[in-house]
Amino acid sequence: MIADIVFLNGQFLPLADAKISPLDRGFLFADGVYEVIPVYSRQPFRLDEHLRRLQASLDGIRLPNPYSHAQWQARVREMIGHAPFADAQIYLQVTRGADSKRDHAFPTGVAPTVFMFAGPLVTPGESVRTLGVSAVTAVDNRWLRCDLKTLALLANVLLRQQAVDHGCAETILVRDGFVTEGAASNVFLVKNGVLLAPPKSHLMLPGVTYDVVLELAARHGVPTEVRDILADELPEADELWMTSSTKEVLAIATLDGRPVGHGAAAGKPGPLAERMWQWYQQFKNDVMRTGRDD
Repeated sequence: MIADIVFLNGQFLPLADAKISPLDRGFLFADGVYEVIPVYSRQPFRLDEHLRRLQASLDGIRLPNPYSHAQWQARVREMIGHAPFADAQIYLQVTRGADSKRDHAFPTGVAPTVFMFAGPLVTPGESVRTLGVSAVTAVDNRWLRCDLKTLALLANVLLRQQAVDHGCAETILVRDGFVTEGAASNVFLVKNGVLLAPPKSHLMLPGVTYDVVLELAARHGVPTEVRDILADELPEADELWMTSSTKEVLAIATLDGRPVGHGAAAGKPGPLAERMWQWYQQFKNDVMRTGRDD
């Protein structure tokens, strides 16, 4: 459920009064970008980083940013003020706007459509976190600009549905024999005490939580390698995680019906996943819940 007040094209108004043209290019072509910003105790999580990623996505689809960085900051904070949830997620979307016709070419003289709303931030419960979740693998058949956070998510939707169809929480994507990311998350492996992460490229979304995990690993002295990860390394992993703004750090205990890990620890969240989750919570308590926007 989302908050009753939303933002549309410069105005905060009741959701029931928010109207968008059916000729909007976001509706016709998925011609637009979006961001999801987590909020803890009414403090936005790494707002500047999210807004920089929004700018990169807009640049990638050649859509001028309708607002300055400071204007976005002010509007996001005002949206938080309208939310009835202390912990929330702010969804913002920018499309190329509504033309008077359907034409693939960019329209001229058309204002972009800006939409934003707040919903509750729901993170995995204790039982899910301590047991871990299941995942499946699938061929990454998406386009070649996965680093852009665009509205064209049908491929991700279908890939994520494969996980749902198998009673799993996520689909881990493999392109040309290498792990890229999850359908709606980033992926980390642990092998022999080393944290492994696929490198940022045009084939994966540069996750803000991904960055935090690597920062926390460096801060706490965890050996880390950012490198290409072969799909063949997945069955040999000691631990496997998914990370995102809403999942935070969540261990994958079963992959393609087989337990992750070895020996007595197989099929259970590993010790480094538990430590990373605790470090992440401490980071939230020390930074995000103290009124500072880090």
